[in-house]
Amino acid sequence: MELETLMVVAMFATFMGLLLLGFPVAWVLAGTGLLFALAGHVMVEQFDANLWFTWNGTIGVLDARLFGIVANELMVALPLFIFMGIMLDRSGIAERLMHSLVRALGPLRGGYALTVVIVGMLLAASTGIVGASVVLLGMLSIGPMLQANYNRSLAVGTACSVGTLGILVPPSIMLVLMADRLGTPSASVGKLFMGALVPGLMLGAMYVLYIVLLAWWKKDAAPAPERKQAMDARAWGEVALAVVPPLVLIGAVLGSIFHGIATTTEASAVGAVGALLMALCSRRLDWQVLRDSLYQTSRTTAFIFGIFIGATVFAAVLRGLGGDDVIRQAITGLPFGTTGIMLTILFITFLLGFFLDWVEITLIILPLVAPVVFSLGVEPVWFAVLFALCLQTSFLTPPVGFALFYIKGVCPPEITTKDIYRGVAPFICLQLLGLGLVFAFEPLATWLPAHVYGGQ
Repeated sequence: MELETLMVVAMFATFMGLLLLGFPVAWVLAGTGLLFALAGHVMVEQFDANLWFTWNGTIGVLDARLFGIVANELMVALPLFIFMGIMLDRSGIAERLMHSLVRALGPLRGGYALTVVIVGMLLAASTGIVGASVVLLGMLSIGPMLQANYNRSLAVGTACSVGTLGILVPPSIMLVLMADRLGTPSASVGKLFMGALVPGLMLGAMYVLYIVLLAWWKKDAAPAPERKQAMDARAWGEVALAVVPPLVLIGAVLGSIFHGIATTTEASAVGAVGALLMALCSRRLDWQVLRDSLYQTSRTTAFIFGIFIGATVFAAVLRGLGGDDVIRQAITGLPFGTTGIMLTILFITFLLGFFLDWVEITLIILPLVAPVVFSLGVEPVWFAVLFALCLQTSFLTPPVGFALFYIKGVCPPEITTKDIYRGVAPFICLQLLGLGLVFAFEPLATWLPAHVYGGQ
């Protein structure tokens, strides 16, 4: 094994080892990078090792790279989209949606679960924050579904899985980060938003179909309520008033991007202002809510940028040690064609999701494999959407599926960890099926961006 390959493998092994020991991700990334930068410098300067490593070419350029991150206009969209999601969480939109749609769909077998899917889809397109969506859906829906004699696994699995759609359905902070890391006009934020829209809606439809078929096949899994409330004109009016505001906000944010009226950053500001107005109209906006929202936005943004900085240090040293060449040779040396290479990368990404969060995978793995994949002639938007679908499953796969921890925190005492795992298992299979469909039918991810943006 050549020295470059040995150093790259040792660097990844050190990172994974320290991470499994429980150290914070940002510190592990930066610390591992600095440790191997020092090792590479000593080996070259003191032992004349056969490495194309220079201290000035790696650590010496970090100041410019870090300044480039914080000066990137696209990154301004991150805190604004996060603020929009947190403010909508405080505005009571989900509660109104849930209560009004339950009256409309509750009399149906599986109606409560279908309501959770619809509300979750609207929240996904409004907030884009998985943690807030999962917790909110869990608090609002699990108790009523259990009281309606729903199967425990179905109740918790539906709330947990639907909440993860927020990371895929635009506007999504994950897609913003992916567009920045890919760094190509062929995979801009707008194109990724358009590319992920159809797969995201398709997953929501698959969830609905699964619940309907399960309720029909196993009548005791999602029974219809014994007492049914009649729908009158006033009830339908409440449904309309609950559904229209988030749809207007979604149309304002995505429509301004897709029609070229605003950039992604400007559209995120539209979303933030719209969320403020909706909270004000719902009489939920006060200084305490505003302060808490700003505080949570700052914490979440600082967490992401902390990992950003650590990943920049890690990537700079990895490239200085020849990591790009090692990974390129490892991928292109696989005894498969382009399809086999793509499947291998997606499979590895899926496995990494069992242990790493989507932020680390996006910031570390994606920039390493994307140039190699693009050199094989793979369409950038298609690859990015496939990668995003893989990352979405990381929220549901144990032991580090964060959505599982979120939902556990709001579950009633009778819900066990086994119930949660059994509940999300069918939805993981549905997500993998959706991934397979997008892989087999590329236009699911590429037709809409091509139709809207043409050859731009």
